[in-house]
Amino acid sequence: MTIEISPRDVLVVVDVQNDFLPGGRLGVAGGDEIVPLINALAKKFTQVIFTQDWHPADHISFASQHAGKAPFEMIELPYGPQVLWPDHCTWNSPGAELAAGLDIPHGQLIIRKGYNRAIDSYSGFQEADRETLTGLAGYLNERDLDRLYLVGLATDFCVGWTAIDGAAAGFDVTVIEDATRAIDSNGSLATAWADMAEAGVQRVMSREILG
Repeated sequence: MTIEISPRDVLVVVDVQNDFLPGGRLGVAGGDEIVPLINALAKKFTQVIFTQDWHPADHISFASQHAGKAPFEMIELPYGPQVLWPDHCTWNSPGAELAAGLDIPHGQLIIRKGYNRAIDSYSGFQEADRETLTGLAGYLNERDLDRLYLVGLATDFCVGWTAIDGAAAGFDVTVIEDATRAIDSNGSLATAWADMAEAGVQRVMSREILG
């Protein structure tokens, strides 16, 4: 049975940027494979929103900013544990650009996140301090949009956090599983799916929408 997409349903395209594609500074395996599928799904939606990682060059989550630290090590910051990442998605860099293969001219909004040097941000709704909001919920509420379908990168980080925060903000959230790819480090993918399920996030395959 095909899911009927309403003109008021929203496709949220999470962080499909060059640095997260294979060959990028934080490339996700298979990240390039989902771009044509996302384009096909977008044709079913009137409402499309993008999130975009957008970091200053001295961002606190970059391992390069911490002497003696390497990418993927953990540190403690005032807001809690923080993974240290390779430098990625820095302002105005080619790596921060949305993937060139995306063909979604009717996309209406880009929510940039992670631009605050002192706070990382996986979620499209709020930063990692769990206090600083991006404004996405306000935009959706003002436009009376409440059913969200998420695609993008990476399933176990930015997609998962966005989905969970969207559900917590009162939206009906579904992740289109085969239109995402994961980093899957130390069981992070299984943990993310479990956390999303606990938050009430639904999970479908693209064929359920495309028919």
